Amino acid sequence: MALDAAAVQQLIVNGLPAAAETGIQVEQAGGGKATVRQPFRASAVRPGGTLSGPTIMGLADAAMYAAILGQLGRLEMAVTQNLNINFLRRPAPRDLLAECNIIRLGRRSVVLEVWLYSEGEEEPVAHVTGTYALPASG
Repeated sequence: MALDAAAVQQLIVNGLPAAAETGIQVEQAGGGKATVRQPFRASAVRPGGTLSGPTIMGLADAAMYAAILGQLGRLEMAVTQNLNINFLRRPAPRDLLAECNIIRLGRRSVVLEVWLYSEGEEEPVAHVTGTYALPASG
């Protein structure tokens, strides 16, 4: 049973309290897609004045998880199997948005793609592909 953005948000926050600390917000989930926002936090800026890689990767991972939950429902034990990231340009010091699409949904794994953008900009700051392992049914 598919979940809406609010239900996905609640599952993420309940399952990983650290997500609540970062302020991650699931804006859209369902239909094989998800949009997730990371509000800008000065504490996420690394030396050189850019958002840290772990912040960007964490948002991409959350977007992949949100897309899966939005499509398949309560599947808390879906886990990241692979994440590949290309940093394309420096993010602006504002909210970061992740737009995720499910590329392939199999019985045991899901392949996904995420584009990340600084709020209000059209050029992506990063591109991510990833695979999630799904728990065995039964």
